[in-house]
Amino acid sequence: MIGSLAFLIYRALMPLLFLIAFPGWVLKMLRRSGFGTGLNERIGIYYGKAEFEPSGAIHFHAVSVGETMLALKLLKAWATEKPSARFVLATGTATGHHLATSAAIPGLRVTYAPLDFPWMIRRYFDRFEPERIVLIEGEVWPNLLRIAENRGIRVDLANARTSPRSARRLLKFAPALRLFFSKLSAVCIQEEGHRALWLELGIAPENIHLTGSLKFDSESAPVPALDPAFAEMLAAFGKNRPVVLAASTFPGEEEMLARAIIAADSAALPVIVPRHAERRAEVARALSNAGFIVTLRSAFSQPTKNPQVFVIDTTGELATWTAHADVIIIGKSFLSVGGQNPAEAILAGKPLILGPRMDNFQPLARHLLENGGALVADDEVSLALVIRTALDPACAADLTDMAKRVLSSHNGAINRHLSVLQQALSSA
Repeated sequence: MIGSLAFLIYRALMPLLFLIAFPGWVLKMLRRSGFGTGLNERIGIYYGKAEFEPSGAIHFHAVSVGETMLALKLLKAWATEKPSARFVLATGTATGHHLATSAAIPGLRVTYAPLDFPWMIRRYFDRFEPERIVLIEGEVWPNLLRIAENRGIRVDLANARTSPRSARRLLKFAPALRLFFSKLSAVCIQEEGHRALWLELGIAPENIHLTGSLKFDSESAPVPALDPAFAEMLAAFGKNRPVVLAASTFPGEEEMLARAIIAADSAALPVIVPRHAERRAEVARALSNAGFIVTLRSAFSQPTKNPQVFVIDTTGELATWTAHADVIIIGKSFLSVGGQNPAEAILAGKPLILGPRMDNFQPLARHLLENGGALVADDEVSLALVIRTALDPACAADLTDMAKRVLSSHNGAINRHLSVLQQALSSA
């Protein structure tokens, strides 16, 4: 009864929420060059004949960029094991769509995931006739689940995301959410401690599988590699300068982190990698106002003045810059909430510094700190102190060694996911 009422409220509010969010969404797509990439598919409008679509394929729904990267990782492994399998990857953003199409996986149909309006979902199902759907992390939508169930389409959830904040929200509304979540056929959880939540949300015990995290499976992840061209750019700022990289920063963090880096070591070079490259002008302006001389990666020229900050405003290069850094600071963990993925820095063997707000990467962040695999700073002053500590070679070696040990608990996560999903496909 509670679930049915919640569903009616959800359906009634969806049009209002869409109208409120639509202007902001349009602006975001304009900034990220989304128009012209097939965004009409987001609202269930398709061009071309349906008979040319891969009917009966396995569909991955990965709305964000991070989820798209995970879907591609899982999809590639699946295609290697089952070359005859056909796949569709549905994304929710223009950046994710570009990432998926750039992967150039033979036979992969990249589309936009439909918004969760019934008529849009039906048009999507009518066109593609998916054999089954694999949702990535948190993309659980009531109308999609209900209509998929009515059509006999199995829906699984891979790499189920359960941050402490989202867990509290889900538990609070669990009686209303069970109607939706119970429609999932399999849920792949990252930590044993997450099992109780999914049981509370109505998933049968036999349908909850401990797989580890796709994000942190180092067995399938390439180790970030050095690039001579990148080394040459860094050398232009002065040879043998310690490189302290702030990864995936959010508004307000750039100038604070740059100041802390210089305070820790006046010879250090702050390398700032904003989470969104289109913020380049905003980031450059904020750093200039804070007294720094800014060099943009997209317009690199020989730097001549101090204090310098190197801003990486090109996409797809974070892993390589990570390989060239001496210390990595994780963005979105100081002045924004949630944090960013620390796995790449760990794989590169770099000492790691976290802010106090790593909610989206718990319990990994907690395990790192408890086992001496990372340092934490609460503010600008303490950050300068821990940067100084992380630059010490002996301390850096201890940090990186322990971080790799902590991360190794997720090794094999892709294979465990494939075991669950392929077994489910065979039994179906």
